[in-house]
Formats: sequence, structure tokens, C-alpha cells
Amino acid sequence: MSEFAFFRFMSNNMLTVEEQQHKDEIITLTEQVLEVKGIECDSKISKISEEQLRQILEEVRKLRKKKKIEEANDNERQQQIDVATQ
Repeated sequence: MSEFAFFRFMSNNMLTVEEQQHKDEIITLTEQVLEVKGIECDSKISKISEEQLRQILEEVRKLRKKKKIEEANDNERQQQIDVATQ
């Protein structure tokens, strides 16, 4: 389902090169956003306006940014633990 949304993002030139290179991650996060919005099938995605599609992509980007920050914080904590245990 969200693969179709990814291709709509692509066809509307909405994705950055970096986002295009991380297709699987974008698809996974898009699935999460669509689930929250109650959009469950390709037919609904095909009827979404470009503005609604942009809003979905913005939510995907927010989730992705949050995930990256959490991963960076986890890595920093692990490095601090590793240094403390040496």
C-alpha cells in the first residue's frame, strides 16, 4: 500500500535524493502515517490531493527525524557507557 504512496511522492518530485535512496525506510514510515490517518488502500491513496500527499510526507519526515535523533542519542549513551566501563 505505502509503496504506491512512495511512487506518488516520486512522480510528484517530492522526495529528496537521500529519501529516494532510503526507499524501504520511507515506505515503512509512510505505512505508519497512513495507518494513523485511516488510509488503508491504494484506491484512497490515488485519490488524495497533492496537498494531502505533501502533508503525509511532512509527517513521514517528522517521524524520520525523530527516529534519527533517538538513534543518535542511543549511540551517544552507549559510547558513554563503553568509556565508563574501560
